[in-house]
Amino acid sequence: MRVLLLGANGYLGRFVADRLLADPAVQLTALGRGDDADVRFDLAGGSPGALTRFLDAVHPGVVVNCAGATRGGARDLTRHNTVAVATVCEALRRSGCGARLVQIGCAAEYGPSQPGSSTAEDAVPRPGGPYGVSKLAATELVLGAGLDAVVLRVFSPAGPGTPAGSPLGRLAEALRRAMQSGDGELKLGGLGVQRDFVDVRDVARAVHAASLSAAQGVVNIGSGRAVRLRDAAAVLARVAGYGGALHELDGAQGRAALGHPRAEPEHGGPAVYPYPDGCGSWQQADVRTARDRLGWRPRINLEESLADIWMEAACRI
Repeated sequence: MRVLLLGANGYLGRFVADRLLADPAVQLTALGRGDDADVRFDLAGGSPGALTRFLDAVHPGVVVNCAGATRGGARDLTRHNTVAVATVCEALRRSGCGARLVQIGCAAEYGPSQPGSSTAEDAVPRPGGPYGVSKLAATELVLGAGLDAVVLRVFSPAGPGTPAGSPLGRLAEALRRAMQSGDGELKLGGLGVQRDFVDVRDVARAVHAASLSAAQGVVNIGSGRAVRLRDAAAVLARVAGYGGALHELDGAQGRAALGHPRAEPEHGGPAVYPYPDGCGSWQQADVRTARDRLGWRPRINLEESLADIWMEAACRI
């Protein structure tokens, strides 16, 4: 099976590439903007016709799209997350390769959820920010293109390679700095949100399973369990061996910190870790569809994911 992977150098894409390469039945071709891609192509700026000609030449059986942007203004997010997917869909419609499309979506498409609830695929999406809007538009393009396609709505990925600018990445960096400087306490804000963390290696397994399956439509990929960011911080501190105290802001200060644009403390103030995904205080995936249609279940627990995040941060001490 020949697989064309888009976005192989991104956070998710690197692990998806590793998982696909471990399958001896897969012949992998990576397409992207970087010099280390097998084929250089800018999805956001390239033409569908050029991509069509490439698809007809390579003739993949599966196209996996991990490309996209998580940061930037509405214009950039739309260009990289929506226009790029429109190019992929148009090229696949024009091509004679008949490839299956596995599109990586995100939980931000759903927007805020009712605390205590599990979000299933039939929930009405109400994204709370431009990132979720851009990804939802991409999903709608995929579902309306008449292709053999599945969209994996990934909740909050964690584990090795977690971006330093993400909330978990920032927590690990704050712990590293505290331990390096010998600080006996760490002030943190914005830790009241609850998210469904899923290990990035489990996400890669889900992509592999989706590539081989006949599932179509939207499939949630998560752990099925919401975890408070403050609890994740406590686990990180434990696996790091940090013996100091974690002091959390609460009340009005904590709510303000949650939306604070700064990531680093100033003048001895608290480190804040906003969740800019527009999903409010709670998200938890209903993952029964992934179990039933992909035969997929998460295998790696959050403590292992956090231990791997800490190992990477500790290497910078």
